[in-house]
Amino acid sequence: MAKTLFEKIWEKHVVKTIEDGPSVLYIDKHFIHEVTSPQAFNGLNKRGIKVFRPQQVVATADHNVPTLNQHLPIKEELSRLQVEALKKNCAEHGIELYGLGHPFQGIVHVIGPELGITQPGMTIVCGDSHTSTHGAFGSIAFGIGTSEVEMVMATQCLMQSRPKLMRINVEGKLNDGVVSKDIVLYILSKISASGATGFAVEFAGSAIRSLSMEARMTICNMSIEMGARCGMIAPDVITFDYIKGRKFAPEGKEWEEKLAYWKTLYTDADAVFDKEVNINAADIEPMITYGTNPGMGVGVTGHVPSLTEIDEKEKPSFEKSLAYMGLQPGTGIKGQKVDYVFIGSCTNSRIEDLRMVASFVKGKRKASDVEVWIVPGSKQVEKQAIEEGIDKIFEEAGFQLRQPGCSACLGMNEDKIPAGKYCISTSNRNFEGRQGQNARTFLASPLTAALAAITGEVGDVREYWNKN
Repeated sequence: MAKTLFEKIWEKHVVKTIEDGPSVLYIDKHFIHEVTSPQAFNGLNKRGIKVFRPQQVVATADHNVPTLNQHLPIKEELSRLQVEALKKNCAEHGIELYGLGHPFQGIVHVIGPELGITQPGMTIVCGDSHTSTHGAFGSIAFGIGTSEVEMVMATQCLMQSRPKLMRINVEGKLNDGVVSKDIVLYILSKISASGATGFAVEFAGSAIRSLSMEARMTICNMSIEMGARCGMIAPDVITFDYIKGRKFAPEGKEWEEKLAYWKTLYTDADAVFDKEVNINAADIEPMITYGTNPGMGVGVTGHVPSLTEIDEKEKPSFEKSLAYMGLQPGTGIKGQKVDYVFIGSCTNSRIEDLRMVASFVKGKRKASDVEVWIVPGSKQVEKQAIEEGIDKIFEEAGFQLRQPGCSACLGMNEDKIPAGKYCISTSNRNFEGRQGQNARTFLASPLTAALAAITGEVGDVREYWNKN
């Protein structure tokens, strides 16, 4: 019988199916960090049990770590206590920790792939919604709650109901200036922030197959913003070449055996999905959000919807969103002033993202009234940026290259956007207060963010494409 990529992996990991209930799913890899793990460890300690398979758990500090002066004690008390608790718990339970100062430290969804820990065919969980990032490798990867973190620690299994299946096909060639972040923001603008609720989504089509692994990770990262349980892309030669030779990638005979299995991980030609969505890549332009959920997006040459374009039942939340953002219905988004530019997060903080920005801003200088933060996703990305001279390009442009962490993606650390200020951000969420109390967020690609850093306003990168 024909099967989808999801079904092939799911069925291989089901330990037991409860009649008229969920399945007991075996978990290959469990990533943890300082925010959602302390309560789980406390639960284990109260029951007097140890982590069942600590060798399948990887820990790092990322969410609320400072991105300046990481060699100094953490100033914020809660952040400091959480990081210290992670160190203590990992030591007591024999878990590998990539904490501050470690050469592998970084955002959990950046370090897993770059170290070769994330591999096709796996089931992967983490107490973080953007675990869907790892699905770019052809794995089932999803975020879990704290009680579930404890369950996986204790049993290496999880109770899960099988989601419905959706395939989003993006066919054709992308226009100049359009990158993977634009693809996913475009999809969100078409199907909404709840359009994939209850589904596992496979992204397919020629435009998806043409993308690098970094770009694929950006798309799967934001599948959760559609309401999806997870996002996936079938592994191919681009995937295999990315993994080969990385720190924890298989080698020799093991590599050959795993590669043979990985090559079977694709959706069969006559497999059936519960829903399919078709997107023409040529229709996608550089995108930006205007509201307070990631589905409220338009092309940079477009406009904030007028009230006549909004469904009657959606008007109250739409008007509330625009009031928060300080925007008027029907107005163009191009030319909107920005105060801050944040390039980072688990969505867009990899070396490819930094290279993209550096190539665009080289020889240019930021707008005098814009603050620009570049936050690499890991110590390895930071090291590579310095080795390639990207740090010098940023310095000459007036950008601040900080140290790895989740940073201004969320207002959980010292990197907050001041109230009322506009930030164009390469992160994944623009909720009210996400980047700081009353901060206003525009989500965009690294290229669109880089342009805003130079001009001080929202612009169309295609107008500058041939000038670079």
